[in-house]
Amino acid sequence: MQGLIKAVIFATVALSVLSGCEEKKAQQMMAGEAVRVGVVEVGARKVTIMTELPGRTSPYLVAEVRPQVGGIIQKRLFKEGGDVKSGEILYQIDPAIYQATYNSAVATLTKAEANLASSKARAERYAELVKINAVSRQDSDDTDAAYKQAIADVEAAKAAVESASINLNYTRVTSPISGRIGKSEVTPGALVTASQPAALTKVQQLNPIYVDVTQSSVEWLRFKHQVETGLLKTDAKNQIKVKLQLEDGRVYPKEGKLEFSDVTVDETTGMITLRAIFPNPNNDLLPGMYVRALIEEGVNEAAITIPQKALFRNQKGEPQVIVVKPDNTIEQRVIGISREYEKDWLVSSGLSLGEKILVEGSQNLRGTNIKVNPVLVDLGQSNGTDNHSAPATESAAKL
Repeated sequence: MQGLIKAVIFATVALSVLSGCEEKKAQQMMAGEAVRVGVVEVGARKVTIMTELPGRTSPYLVAEVRPQVGGIIQKRLFKEGGDVKSGEILYQIDPAIYQATYNSAVATLTKAEANLASSKARAERYAELVKINAVSRQDSDDTDAAYKQAIADVEAAKAAVESASINLNYTRVTSPISGRIGKSEVTPGALVTASQPAALTKVQQLNPIYVDVTQSSVEWLRFKHQVETGLLKTDAKNQIKVKLQLEDGRVYPKEGKLEFSDVTVDETTGMITLRAIFPNPNNDLLPGMYVRALIEEGVNEAAITIPQKALFRNQKGEPQVIVVKPDNTIEQRVIGISREYEKDWLVSSGLSLGEKILVEGSQNLRGTNIKVNPVLVDLGQSNGTDNHSAPATESAAKL
């Protein structure tokens, strides 16, 4: 019972104190006295500008394997889902008919070469005999023509041998690139035809791997303008770094770089495609995965940031802050903000270095031209309170 009485007495005293504080603040405002408020000083800091865009992975190289000669599949010589090397045999097509054609072509070449030797010797003899009128000029011309025909026959036979050899080699269907092979669309015993529309299988090179993302043309033009005017600084090679966030929320450990941007804007969406390239030594990234790309656009050496709690919006939806002027009166000012940055906002216009903005005590202010007693509040470095004469540690801003 005594504890209950003490608790009631304590609550009564606390309410009296709070009531007295509120009454005191009200009396201060009515008497024109300065109201104590918390402020931060607007400063500049070094900020890495990051843009987060959705995208999907796509293979670096893709090769659909098709037969170049027709026949029956005798063997499948790879493991589905495994890694293959360029030139590795994937399928064996029955080579019997192509081997026979090759043998026939070789025999024809041997016959043509034998005929060439005989024709050459005859032409040489007739060339000597015609000089002493031992044979007629017509006979000499005929043997010379037969010799040249024999040369042509040999060349044609060599071409036939080469063609037959190529077709025989095509019975061994090989991988055109190194990479990860997919499932087989045919089994041993299947009949395939030359250059058929249906692929036997697909090989994809996954290391490195591409990430394709889309960005609005407006944002891309803004970024180019900021780089050209020096507001954003890229590295010495003008390479734009990219990081990845995977579907499960993890950050991909390897860093990539922007490879190119498409030269055409999609007429229906107003978007352009950006392509980044990433190392993928462990094949953690697979084609078609949904990812979020964090594109490092550049570094703003003197970015102005303000705490999110300092910003509010007027009836028009415009962003505003309360500025404490040098005479300690307050002013509501519309500012421009470009993007969210950690727990702050990046300011694009409306504020100057060294100005003080209100972050605490706005609920105690009523009316205009109110005198305040500004007290600097330390909200931590990430809230934009760094001194502009000494840039803070580099941080990252995301769109």
